[in-house]
Amino acid sequence: MTDPLRTRLSEASQSASKADRTLAGYMLAQIATLPFETAASLAEKVAVSEPTVGRFCRTLGYRSFKDLKAHLRQDMGDQPWLIGDRLRDLQARNRAGEDQLVRGLELEMAALVSVYELAHTDEWAAVVKRLATAKAVFATGFQTERGMAQIFVNQLQYLRDGVELLDLAGGNFAQVLARDETDAALVIFEARRYSRLARDLAVAAKAAGIPVTLITDPYCDWGRDVATEMFVVPTEFNLFWESTAQMASLANLLVGGVFMELGPEVEDRMNRISVLYGQFTGHVGSAPIRKTETKKRS
Repeated sequence: MTDPLRTRLSEASQSASKADRTLAGYMLAQIATLPFETAASLAEKVAVSEPTVGRFCRTLGYRSFKDLKAHLRQDMGDQPWLIGDRLRDLQARNRAGEDQLVRGLELEMAALVSVYELAHTDEWAAVVKRLATAKAVFATGFQTERGMAQIFVNQLQYLRDGVELLDLAGGNFAQVLARDETDAALVIFEARRYSRLARDLAVAAKAAGIPVTLITDPYCDWGRDVATEMFVVPTEFNLFWESTAQMASLANLLVGGVFMELGPEVEDRMNRISVLYGQFTGHVGSAPIRKTETKKRS
């Protein structure tokens, strides 16, 4: 429904202008919430001037930001952005007090829609196939995104071997950069303020011929220069701290896509891992592990 605007924004994200790249990336990630923005509020969030927003809209072929929103609304129709009687009732009961949690809920739901829309792109299909077939898959995150990469790796290891969390302690990323075999994939989770390591690693991997998938926020203006694919995820939900919750949703969708790509044979591996977990660790409520008795030497 929004393909024309998405296409223009995608093309603009390749612009030489830093302001244009930033605006395009932000608007692509927040396309479901653009009708609630003004040129002034958008300019403030992206840290550009209001006239810059207007100029950018004109380069896309619209008279103004207001005109862009009008075309977007025509594309998407007049139906409510967020449907459901329970949500509308929640909104009605809280609007008078401008409940900040309700606003956050609206933003999170719109963000989740945009994440699921990414799963229908050609770039997504290419990444899923690569994560399913590459001989080795590496993932990493820096600062608060480190845990996101760890979860992604742990889940993907259930589906296939050759998946590793990139070691940061070694200081040289030799796991991925010193490989003799370049049939590998690298996934980086990163959000502002961006670690210099993330950019430098992506640059080095690209130079080594290793595809890089960058999962980042709407403000990353350097990612498209160094990544094979860049998935932009909304991170602002009216909270004190930016949230990476939708990065987790995207990671889960990627794992689900790899599961479908691998096909029925993946069940054998999952069963083997389940047996091993039961043998060494076990779950709550499962039968206790029987330890092998050893004979004492006389």
